[in-house]
Amino acid sequence: MDENIVFDLMNGTEQVRSVFVKLSRGPENNVSGKAFTKFFKGMGSMFYLMDNKEVSYENPDQVPDFIRDATPYFLIFMLIENIILWIEKKPLMRLNDGVTSAALGMIQRCGHMLFRGAESWAYIYIYEHFRVFELPWKSAFTFYAAAVAIDFCYYWVHRASHEIHILWAQHQVHHSSEDYNLGAALRQPIFQGWVAFMFYLPLAFFLPPSHFIAHQQFNTLFQFWIHTQTINHLGPLEYIFNTPRHHRVHHGSNLYCLDKNYGGVFIFWDRIFGTFAEERKDEEIIYGLVYNQPSFNPVHLQTFYTVYVFKRFNEMEGVKNKLKAVFYGPSWKPGHPRLGLESEKPRVGPRKKYNVKLPTWCNIYLIIHFTIVIYSLHELGQKYLGMNPLVVFGFVSYIIASLTTIGMLFDNKPYSCVFELLRCVILVTLIQRLDFSGIVNPNILTCLEVFFLLSGLFWLLQSTKILQVKEKLS
Repeated sequence: MDENIVFDLMNGTEQVRSVFVKLSRGPENNVSGKAFTKFFKGMGSMFYLMDNKEVSYENPDQVPDFIRDATPYFLIFMLIENIILWIEKKPLMRLNDGVTSAALGMIQRCGHMLFRGAESWAYIYIYEHFRVFELPWKSAFTFYAAAVAIDFCYYWVHRASHEIHILWAQHQVHHSSEDYNLGAALRQPIFQGWVAFMFYLPLAFFLPPSHFIAHQQFNTLFQFWIHTQTINHLGPLEYIFNTPRHHRVHHGSNLYCLDKNYGGVFIFWDRIFGTFAEERKDEEIIYGLVYNQPSFNPVHLQTFYTVYVFKRFNEMEGVKNKLKAVFYGPSWKPGHPRLGLESEKPRVGPRKKYNVKLPTWCNIYLIIHFTIVIYSLHELGQKYLGMNPLVVFGFVSYIIASLTTIGMLFDNKPYSCVFELLRCVILVTLIQRLDFSGIVNPNILTCLEVFFLLSGLFWLLQSTKILQVKEKLS
């Protein structure tokens, strides 16, 4: 690449960053000024555009939960994306697919609450006992070095998640949507972090844990906005940064898209290590898994492929082949190379998307109950650190069960109405028998009790065939 192009690109990027920094330092002498400042600070974090001095911390426990705080921006960007799609007269986000994507993100969030940051324990231990040298935590060099180092490690985490079968069993969750939109960015596996942390451990010999924890979040936030079809080409930025155009290829199940464009923030890792592919204008990208397992049930999407890996393990003869079935690529077969033969990989063409159409009243019902689950997760996220771990586990279990039941209803599975009836009855019983006053406002609890009582009555009528949800595949 021409050196002048690189210089102009980096200079332009720095100018954009400085604009966000200035906006984030806007007037703070009144309430509106503080809100303005807070908004642009949050917006900047979505694009890695922030003042490094303000987001560098001495201790790990000082690092904010940037991903939780970014929830309003997720919603704003998804709204903007759908407005653009509506103006361009293109299909909008499907309700069932969008709710499923959000549910998968919420389940990952539940995992973080249960684990309470335990994934970072090994990193912090190595840094405190075995670090070779110590980078100053408030240095600009440390901030930018962390950004590059974290993304380098992410490249290998991501690549391993595609090339190691048991890791792909977790990561495939992120690729399970047949749509490519900002909602799909929220699809995250609950257990992948427990393996991914190992790839970052070499950084613990010199990079402060506070930077490790912060930049992992910044790296994740940057990748949200690249999950869209509304942005085409970003000019010279395409040479260095990961963009929607590059990431669309990564999510494609077309043969030329498989195992390409692993970068998180930077795309030059793929150019260096030979995994880069350009988007083809003459071939429509087909999204979703090569072998789709269509469902709107988030727990099924989290678990079905792990079950398949163990099935492959049991089918193989000999310890060597059994281990290869787990740790070689998804396309591997006995006698074949580690990642399988290119000639045997299927060619995926245009296909009909899985979609179950429900009556309008049922969709409205599911939206209302999904909103209540979101509220419950938000309240839990604010208070879980001060709660008994067993109580947190109970709340998380109920949230995951609720999301599963909602998914079953979107799939219109047999007996889904019975499960929903049980869910409503259980919640009403818990509200009546246990004291939630220290967690949820008593007035809200009363409203929830009445609402779930009426919902339970409704599904009692449904389960006795007095009312019926009819399935229509489109």
